[in-house]
Amino acid sequence: MRALFVTGTDTDVGKTYVTALLCRYLKSLGKDVAYFKAAASGEAALERSDAGYVHAVAGLTQDRETLVSYLYAEPLSPHLCGRLTGRFVSPEKVVRDFKAVSAAHEFTVMEGSGGIVCPIVYEKGQKLLLEDIITALKLDTLLVARAGLGTINHTVLTVSYLRTRGIGIKGIILNHFEEGNVMHADNLCMIEELTGVPVLATVAGNASALSERPALRELFTA
Repeated sequence: MRALFVTGTDTDVGKTYVTALLCRYLKSLGKDVAYFKAAASGEAALERSDAGYVHAVAGLTQDRETLVSYLYAEPLSPHLCGRLTGRFVSPEKVVRDFKAVSAAHEFTVMEGSGGIVCPIVYEKGQKLLLEDIITALKLDTLLVARAGLGTINHTVLTVSYLRTRGIGIKGIILNHFEEGNVMHADNLCMIEELTGVPVLATVAGNASALSERPALRELFTA
């Protein structure tokens, strides 16, 4: 495995934050890590975008210009950004850019936009969903979910959707996890029980590192 796709159960679940910590963790294992995102929205300046944040927090050495294929200023779904600006995401460019990054580094972490059912282009002549990009790149996924109330339903449904689309899922990371919180601990157990997917790590609020569980290290060192 030379790459992994990070998706989330929802927008603002902390996917970018967790991705940055994951990249930092992989660097601690001695891996040459790169980051890639097909389309980032909500910021016109690369250094202030999700991609720029991950690059800075994880201390990545890759060229900033290779971090993202499409950058939109509008804080909207990529399909709507494309419609408003006339700059539509080209799947061919995304695949080409990803392969260039992946070829130059030992391991690439690719981050999605929003949740798994995110329209990237949705016009009369072309319909491209996030899952189409994952499938085209033949990537397995890692799912970021909240630790709190409602996460069992959101996580189980997302895992089920991934499976119906034939997309592999390697594990789950729970964000905003509180040690000693009985509901968070039960949510972790219930998610593993209902999905059969391991929770690889948890992340406390404002944490600077993943709180890894045994399955996380096994995934990247096996």
